Amino acid sequence: MFNTHTPQKGSLLLSEPFMLDNNFERSVILLCEHDVIEGTMGVIVNNRSSLFLSDVIPDIENTQFPLYIGGPVGVEALFFLHKVPEKIQGGIELVDGIYFGGEFEQIRILVNDHLLQPDEIKFILGYAGWTAGQLDDEIAQNSWAVHNKFPADLLLLQDGEDLWKQALISLGPKYAHVANFPKSPDLN
Repeated sequence: MFNTHTPQKGSLLLSEPFMLDNNFERSVILLCEHDVIEGTMGVIVNNRSSLFLSDVIPDIENTQFPLYIGGPVGVEALFFLHKVPEKIQGGIELVDGIYFGGEFEQIRILVNDHLLQPDEIKFILGYAGWTAGQLDDEIAQNSWAVHNKFPADLLLLQDGEDLWKQALISLGPKYAHVANFPKSPDLN
C-alpha cells in the first residue's frame, strides 16, 4: 500500500509516481481544508507555470515572482503561501511557520517595494477539490501518499520535480526509492 497516514488540514498529498491524470502528475498538494462532510480543498505547490505575478496583476511591477498552477478548479482565483506573518497580516497557519492567505494589499506594496522575496511567498492560481469521501477512495486506490510530518520549508521550494522527490524522501526509506522512479516506466 502506497499510503499509511490519514489526511488532515495541513497534510501533503504526494501523487504516486505513474499517475495518469496530467493535472496531478508528480504533484505535491498542500491540504488547506479537509472535512469528512464538506470535502477537501488543496493547492498543488510544485506545478510552476511560465507566468509571473506581474502577468496577471496589472499594477505589480516586480517581475521575479513565479505563478504556480494549484489545480484544475477555479484557475482565476489567486492563492498564496508565505512564511512572513510579521509582514503579511491575516494569514492562517497551516503548517509550522507556513501561512495561507492574508492581506493582498500589503503584498502588493511589499512586492513593488522589493520588501518581499520569492523564497518567502508562493503565488498559486486555482486549486484541487474533492467531494466528501472522494479523496479517501483515491487514497485507498494508492493514488496518493499522505505526509503529515514534513519539513515546512519544502512548501516554498521553487523546483517542482525536486519538491516532489524531497517530500517522498522525507516520508522515510519505504518511499525514498520511489523518488528515483523515471516519469515513464518505459524509461526504466
